[in-house]
Amino acid sequence: MSLTEATHAELCKLECHFTWDLKKEALDLTDLLNRLEQHVDLKLGGEAGLAQTYNCLGFVKYLLGSPHDALTFLQKSVELTREFRENDCDKWLIVPYGNLAWLQYKMKCFSECESYLEKLRSIAQNFPESALGHHHEVLGEKAWAFFKFSRKYYNQAKGCFEKALELEPMNAEWNCGYAFVLHRLETKCSGVTDSVKQLRRALDTNSENDELKAILAVKLAQSMEYDEGERLMEEALECSPNAPNVIRYVGKFLRAYGDVERSIALLKRALEKSPASAFIHHQLALCYKRKTTSLQHEGSHNSHSADAEIQRFRSQCIYHLDKATELKPGFIIAMTELAIQYSEDGKLDRAEEMFQQTLQIAEEKNEGLQQVHLSYAQFLQYRRRDLPQAITYYMECLKIDEDTINGQKSAKHLNKINDRRSSKSPGSGRAQRTFVRKEERNARP
Repeated sequence: MSLTEATHAELCKLECHFTWDLKKEALDLTDLLNRLEQHVDLKLGGEAGLAQTYNCLGFVKYLLGSPHDALTFLQKSVELTREFRENDCDKWLIVPYGNLAWLQYKMKCFSECESYLEKLRSIAQNFPESALGHHHEVLGEKAWAFFKFSRKYYNQAKGCFEKALELEPMNAEWNCGYAFVLHRLETKCSGVTDSVKQLRRALDTNSENDELKAILAVKLAQSMEYDEGERLMEEALECSPNAPNVIRYVGKFLRAYGDVERSIALLKRALEKSPASAFIHHQLALCYKRKTTSLQHEGSHNSHSADAEIQRFRSQCIYHLDKATELKPGFIIAMTELAIQYSEDGKLDRAEEMFQQTLQIAEEKNEGLQQVHLSYAQFLQYRRRDLPQAITYYMECLKIDEDTINGQKSAKHLNKINDRRSSKSPGSGRAQRTFVRKEERNARP
């Protein structure tokens, strides 16, 4: 084996972004770069968080074909780690040293690569009790990388955080990250869920983390526990009145609480700090959607002034959804809502085009497909008046998972179609032939 081959074999055993199977084709690098740069601008996570973010930025810059920028960011990560961790920094340097060794190898700077490998060998000798990848410092860093890089890696992030917490149960960083990832993964929206339990546990280890408080407030609002949620929201807002990562969740809480105007004011303030935040634009769009819906439900929308207000709010909703999808291509939830709003605005061809684009992306990413099928089916049924095609997409939604909220909604629509057709002509109708109620299937021997 040649010296270069031996070096490459040693590099492949390291624990760092280059060896964690973070595939370039699975990442939205433009969106990821924007988010990481915002994290730096907002100094999220303090010095420890900044060191991790610079580590991630280094790898992203390498993937984007800018190795010299990557080198600068990785060296910044090492510098911050040494400053923040002081005398206890060796284990925290395992990942950035690994990234630097790989980068120097890729840049054909083999002597520099060997220098970083030697540093890692020295760390391994100082901690012979376990392999480098089994330290909680490495597992936690790996978990954060999976969490930050893509929704597709959330389950890997969850597993790494769990392993890190087994080794260091009271670590505030890992408890916080674990709470974030459980919150993102959770589909159940009410009651004492796993993410609610972990959010409380994370706050026990870091009682001053206002983002945790704001997220917990949102989760409590979903369970109609407004009193505690409001207390947490007020605490978070008082301590972090200008932090976009906090305000965006406070705005979401206020919308759920019914205070849409205050939510809009806060989100606009957050947008001034983070103009490239697709999340904040999406939340603002949902606020204007709520205002539109409220006016329509008041029943006074036949008046000219009310119609003008509805149109103004819908235009604002569409504007912010446009911005969200522009800033974050492949933002499926926002794209689906944009298609719905085009439909509500009478722009059926634009709605159709957006639905088709969203369906394609959702299928490619295998993400959010059930919601897109349901929304498109409703569009076909009520706007296009194409019932056969609507039934097709209701069935596609149902096939994915009939026990989810979207699956249950599709079943309800199909049952209504069955009942309507049966009353007109018993035994006829495609929906009746293709769909059998769940309870009837369960009753079969």
